[in-house]
Amino acid sequence: MSTDNRDRLRLEQDGGRWYLAGPGADGLRVIDEYLGYLADRNYSPKTVRAYGFDLVMFGRWLLGEGFGVDDVTTSVLLRFLAACRAARLPGRPGPNVVDLAGRRLDGYAAATVNRRLVAVSGLFAFRAMRDPALPSPVPKVREAQRLVPGEKTGLLAHLVRKPRPRSALRLREPRRLPRPLAVSEAARLLASLRTWRDRAIAGLMLYCGLRSCEVLALDVADVDIGRGWIRVWGKGAKERAVPLDSDLARVIQGYLLAERPESGSARLFLVAKGPHRGQPLTPAGLRTIFRYHRQLSGVTAGHPHALRHSFGTALAEAGVDLSVMQALLGHTHVDTTARYIHLAPKRVKEEFDAARARIRRQV
Repeated sequence: MSTDNRDRLRLEQDGGRWYLAGPGADGLRVIDEYLGYLADRNYSPKTVRAYGFDLVMFGRWLLGEGFGVDDVTTSVLLRFLAACRAARLPGRPGPNVVDLAGRRLDGYAAATVNRRLVAVSGLFAFRAMRDPALPSPVPKVREAQRLVPGEKTGLLAHLVRKPRPRSALRLREPRRLPRPLAVSEAARLLASLRTWRDRAIAGLMLYCGLRSCEVLALDVADVDIGRGWIRVWGKGAKERAVPLDSDLARVIQGYLLAERPESGSARLFLVAKGPHRGQPLTPAGLRTIFRYHRQLSGVTAGHPHALRHSFGTALAEAGVDLSVMQALLGHTHVDTTARYIHLAPKRVKEEFDAARARIRRQV
């Protein structure tokens, strides 16, 4: 750890618990208690860690402005929001570089700022729950006055329940469609893979729609090659069953018989060589694999999640029912799945051609 980090408020871990350390940490112990509360509620360790880093940034800002947690008001939160929007990230393109929507590329994304605000809102909700005499300074959420896009068009009207809460502090986020790989790009990326293990990993994303974290979390016992099913643990510890492609099943079987090193670990995918041979493959190791094969194949967009997007797009183009797509992809909200319906170019072209034919018959 560098000297600069030692001299600043930071997040550290001890025995699975996250806590603040460094100057000013003693005045921010409510953050430690909140992170412990999230862990006790069985939140994902990655979520607790992400919230911890967001609250470290909030704590650094409070200390820099001379505030304590008890001094935070709605006005202070608005100042923190403005500071997040004005912050500039070193190493990013300069202020004169903008994206196609006109947004500067040297600042925090709206999604990052919103996640920080969620962490801060949760912190003060926890404090108010513990001590009702300390109300939360976060403005009360207001119910949405309009429906989400899928509900408004009627595609998801049968799923409408109650209006979604909209935070008064939340930034508007650009709504991006999933970006799948072209068929030729996916073929080139897969052709560059040489080992059974790497082909199995890519196949689980492309042919079964698994997230990279879900692939790494698979145990050998989760793959039923004989029956053709995979047991997947998704976000929020949600379990789902996904059919296993028969060709992919043979690839996984080849990996188990010929490549997987002997190990006491139950994980399916292990490090194949080096000092960590036989240990579970890590997210960093997976990123290294894909980084190497992006360079080798020339498919610069060949990221793990692009393979999953290709799977979702293929389902939409095949006309698979929306609820089935949601189950296969493991989406909590069906509106997320509906993005693939609007994305599928084959269906858009078919509907366009049908509409054009009707217009021509009428004139």
